[in-house]
Amino acid sequence: MRWLALLLLGGCASARVAPLPEDFHWGVATSGFQSEGSFPDSNWTRYVARPGSPHRPYRQSIDFYRRYREDLALAAGMGVNTFRFSIEWARVMPQRGVVDEEALRHYDDLFDALAEHHMTPMVTLLHFVTPGWVLDEGGLADPRIVSAFDDFVKVVAQRYAHRGAWWITINEPSYFLTLERRHGSCPDEEVANAKDRLVAMHVQAYATLKAADPRALVSTNVVWEPAPASWVDDWVFDRVKAHLDYVALDYYYSVSPDLTVVHAARGQFWRVNFTPDALLTALRDYHRRAPQLPVYVVENGMATDDGLPRRDGYTRGQHLRDHVYWVQRARAEGIDVVGFNEWSLTDNYEWGDYRNRFGLYTVDVEADASLRRKPTEAVDVFRTLVRNRGVPGDYRVTLPTPRSRSTFP
Repeated sequence: MRWLALLLLGGCASARVAPLPEDFHWGVATSGFQSEGSFPDSNWTRYVARPGSPHRPYRQSIDFYRRYREDLALAAGMGVNTFRFSIEWARVMPQRGVVDEEALRHYDDLFDALAEHHMTPMVTLLHFVTPGWVLDEGGLADPRIVSAFDDFVKVVAQRYAHRGAWWITINEPSYFLTLERRHGSCPDEEVANAKDRLVAMHVQAYATLKAADPRALVSTNVVWEPAPASWVDDWVFDRVKAHLDYVALDYYYSVSPDLTVVHAARGQFWRVNFTPDALLTALRDYHRRAPQLPVYVVENGMATDDGLPRRDGYTRGQHLRDHVYWVQRARAEGIDVVGFNEWSLTDNYEWGDYRNRFGLYTVDVEADASLRRKPTEAVDVFRTLVRNRGVPGDYRVTLPTPRSRSTFP
């Protein structure tokens, strides 16, 4: 089993590392539905509002739609040079064939604000959320979603092709499909067809973005969460890697001896113990499978339970430093890792609740009507990492390689 061999070869004891290059992309990541608030009709607004839904009320999330300038200033204060966000299909095309110019003007302003802060935009075009009318047509269970998504991508590409963005067409296609199945929007008999549609959606979006700007950098996320990606993402990666300009990797967890990753399946991300060294495993794997492509860690982060300290005492700052160390180790091996995004700038709506807190800045949506952004200790840590281009050369990881892997090279 390839993934098991790779896992066993994951990491080893701390070794000296060099600073990351000056042009390295340091970023923070967000998504539209999770953070914008004031959200229009969509699959997820409907899922949350269903009678008997297990999901907590969405409220206004953290109101990024109106407070984006404040949040970009917080990101700029840490020195980051890249900002990941969504252009929301449900806003731009509230009905099939109808384009909302007011929504596009909002995103115009967001691009302008990013330029003022000299930040590279990283734009996600589908982050689990579709317009309500797409769901009415059948969503992933209906072939019309392919042309509908292409219509949206064409509007966005025409307007923003020369804004210097890095593009992500579909966030975690495998998990998007899982969520739609979970909500009953893609029956089991349509899963194989839905996979074909997701591949077609990416391939067509890639062609559309490249036609608008041949220099555009386009990808779709692969996810190493909570198990090796070969369990969940090979069906998409192997079919789209000829249509990628970089590998966009999400890494949060991996298989560990204590098997706490089972809590991720229940949405209790704060209960999962971390395996930072397996980030190197993931980077090695994708470098081996697509050696011609640079790799960008477009999501990495740590959840806490309602903002409380973790029971094991591991902090967000320690988590950040440990994972950046393994990025530096990957660079030392010759793997072309070009960027690292922390998920997330602020706490947000984690697909059903506000209990999982991933934010560098914490926001208590349910108890604080002012939605005040309060810095965690990791803000200063991230600022220092950016300034120093990583951890010091003699850094010792807080979470060492698990004993089950410690004897491997």
